[in-house]
Amino acid sequence: MQTSKTRSSFYRRLYVAWLIDSGAACSVPALIAATGMPRRTAQDTLAALAELDIDCVFEQHDGERNNAGNYRIQSWGPINRDWIASHLPDIKAVLGYN
Repeated sequence: MQTSKTRSSFYRRLYVAWLIDSGAACSVPALIAATGMPRRTAQDTLAALAELDIDCVFEQHDGERNNAGNYRIQSWGPINRDWIASHLPDIKAVLGYN
């Protein structure tokens, strides 16, 4: 079955938010390593989380320069994090991630 761009985009946003919230990947380089997505896609996906009312903030490390820090999910808004966790294998399959 062919996955629509809308579904894959939605799932990519959910997966990126889950990676950040679970501590598995809290920076752009870590997201790239975890997913294999290009840098620009990772950055665009992070920016698009707000469209789902997922409140994701960047926390600068004290005393560091050049945007050294991590992303953190402050609020999932209307999204159910538990649903994502329970459907993670399906989400990863749709996105082509192992």
